[in-house]
Amino acid sequence: MFESLSAKFQGAFASLRSKGRIKSGDIEEIAAEIRAALLDSDVAVAVVDTFIAQLTERTNAVIEDLNKSTNPANAVFEIVNSLLIEILGGSARRIRLAKKPPTVILLTGLQGAGKTSLAGKLAKYLKDQGNTPLLIASDLQRPNAVTQLQVVGESIGVPVFAPEPGNGVGDPVKVAKNGLAFAQDKLHNIVIVDTAGRLGVDTELLKQAKLIKDAVEPDETLYVVDAMVGQDAVRTAQAFLEGVGFDAVVLTKLDGDARGGAALSITQVTGKPIMFAATGEKVTDFDLFHPDRMASRILGLGDIQTLAEQAKGAFDGDTAAKLESKFASGEDFTLEDFLAQLEAMKKMGSMTKLLGMLPGANSGAMKKQLEQFDEGELVKTQSIVQSMTPLERNDPKVLNGSRRARIAQGSGRQVSDVNSLVERFTQAQKVMKQMRSGKGGPQMPPGMPNFPQAPAAVRPANKKKSRSGNPAKRALES
Repeated sequence: MFESLSAKFQGAFASLRSKGRIKSGDIEEIAAEIRAALLDSDVAVAVVDTFIAQLTERTNAVIEDLNKSTNPANAVFEIVNSLLIEILGGSARRIRLAKKPPTVILLTGLQGAGKTSLAGKLAKYLKDQGNTPLLIASDLQRPNAVTQLQVVGESIGVPVFAPEPGNGVGDPVKVAKNGLAFAQDKLHNIVIVDTAGRLGVDTELLKQAKLIKDAVEPDETLYVVDAMVGQDAVRTAQAFLEGVGFDAVVLTKLDGDARGGAALSITQVTGKPIMFAATGEKVTDFDLFHPDRMASRILGLGDIQTLAEQAKGAFDGDTAAKLESKFASGEDFTLEDFLAQLEAMKKMGSMTKLLGMLPGANSGAMKKQLEQFDEGELVKTQSIVQSMTPLERNDPKVLNGSRRARIAQGSGRQVSDVNSLVERFTQAQKVMKQMRSGKGGPQMPPGMPNFPQAPAAVRPANKKKSRSGNPAKRALES
């Protein structure tokens, strides 16, 4: 979502880094570039004005100290980073659990913001943490909203309280109250109430949401907003804040290609933090919103922390311990281990999305590579390994021509694909051995990847070396 903004920020700092000393004029120049970038991303004008004023004030106040540092441009970069974190809320905010269960969470927002899908994602997130959530279907207005919530609940193994069919039938306030009583009776420790929305803010919408809120007295009222809406999201958020009130914001559709101004505006305008963010259609595409990590991604520094957390969650403890033990003991990394890693990577979600968390992912060269990345290649690679026998996975040296032909046929691939996978895997094994021995590979120039050269062993063993026709040279070769 922030690709365009990130590229513009990086461009502005690239020009600043090309200068030695920084003068007031340079600060004004980069401030103007950042201002244009923020406005182009649909950030609210008032937020942009505050950001630029603070940036100018902070940098001019320490400009002499900046020029004493070895890299003044990086010092300005740090100021911009801290301001972005402030705009986004400062720190991650977690759900406040009730002293006496159940904790009641009320979802509000416009129709189309993704409240019902979000309810399922939130329930799955809380269930994975050991809670026993209950979903309450109080959106009785939107066609098939109750059915949708029931389907979502069933897919994640979370019960749904839905005594009314919806589609305009039933009293949403009564459903919410009865659902809360049901949760208390069945010992659910968290209740998530899905409410109706409208295509736009109106008196009826706000009145119904307020009545439900008064009836269940939620511990957390979350305003669900479509991050792709832009500045309209800020205006509707203000209307909900005044008409209903809410404690925090949840952003949906952060994986979209819109400009993302809502994420950079809503906290400053409403004074309420962003608590969660949904980054895709899967129920697992959901997590706590970390302002510092989002600022890092906008500035092109990636989000290694989130990437590491997702990797840790994808690998079960036994698999991770086994791989670590093998690496430490010097055992070879096998295709069986590789298959386990592929299956863990699939749990983590889209590889393009994961690679997008790496530093520099929005830069020209890497961005182009990510756009050309074929997610289907992982499936094809997995099918090749799955077509091997346990013996072949653990000892690729037995893979002769007939075995490779059988594997290619079984996986629906070409023999050349099998050959390519085995060759790359063999190279990876050798790299791991070099890493384990501490030797590393041959050193490349600064900034270049450190790839080991192909060893002579990959040459056909039966190929004889040609001998020189010069007797003197032939004697030296001997």
